[in-house]
Amino acid sequence: MRKKFLIAFIASFIGFTILYSTVLNSLFFKEPAVASGDIIDVDEDGEDEDIGNEKLLFLVMGVDAKSVKQSKGTRTDTLMLASVDFDTGEINILSIPRDTRLSVKGKLDKVNAAHAYGGPELSIETIKDFLAVDLEYYVKLDYQIVQDVVDAIGGVEIEVPFLMSYKDPTADPPLNIYLEPGLQTLNGKQSHDFLRFRNNNSYTVGYDDVGRIKSQQYFVKELVKQTLKPKNVVKIPSLIKTYYENVETNIPITKMLKAATSVGKIDIENMNTETVPGQGQYIGPVSYYIYEREATNTIVEEMFGDFVLD
Repeated sequence: MRKKFLIAFIASFIGFTILYSTVLNSLFFKEPAVASGDIIDVDEDGEDEDIGNEKLLFLVMGVDAKSVKQSKGTRTDTLMLASVDFDTGEINILSIPRDTRLSVKGKLDKVNAAHAYGGPELSIETIKDFLAVDLEYYVKLDYQIVQDVVDAIGGVEIEVPFLMSYKDPTADPPLNIYLEPGLQTLNGKQSHDFLRFRNNNSYTVGYDDVGRIKSQQYFVKELVKQTLKPKNVVKIPSLIKTYYENVETNIPITKMLKAATSVGKIDIENMNTETVPGQGQYIGPVSYYIYEREATNTIVEEMFGDFVLD
């Protein structure tokens, strides 16, 4: 694979950092180079396979941990179901509020508890049952990778909608968020704070879960757009070690190699984002997000129709 093509391939997935470790690990450390446009032999019988219509569905899990290697028993902070169509270049992302009330191990609980109880496997099982999609792949990442990517490209320009101020000295490490409103270039630490912010200490300013998801979706689009600038694309290979240490995935190398040959069709402007519809509600003393089944089914059919189970 030519260097220019490889770098473009890596950069085009910056918004789904989950794919990085698989591609980088396989292409840089283990697998032989593949030329753009080549047919890759992945059939068990040894025959070449046409890969022009490759689609990929995967669950993105963001964990609030020091590293993905230390995330066992923790709840997910971010959940997104994503699909990439390498034939049309279409990208679909459905955000799932972390407080969504679902059946987890046979009991009603918040969806983010699935990872705490059973890791990525239970998270996949829970989302598969919830949305009735043929889901088997996941990528798990921590916030450190976002910080490293943003710092590597010299910051990301973001419109901060209001004063974001929040302190939590009991967090590990302590959380100290302070961002002035307005258009500005955020460094890695500030980007982490922008993504983490929900409300100020007095709860007078901030987001509900859906509002926070929308700000995260906005950030992802801007990060992708700015990373793909020629001056930034060349900086991506320096992050190999970071991707390797801060991303965990079960996406097979063969599937990634198949996708790589047609990744040039990916269009970041053709990125569709939605959030599971619903509303917040207290049940007893606990705050949940109660989803709307019919509206959710409609969105899933529109975004992931090829993966919907009968």
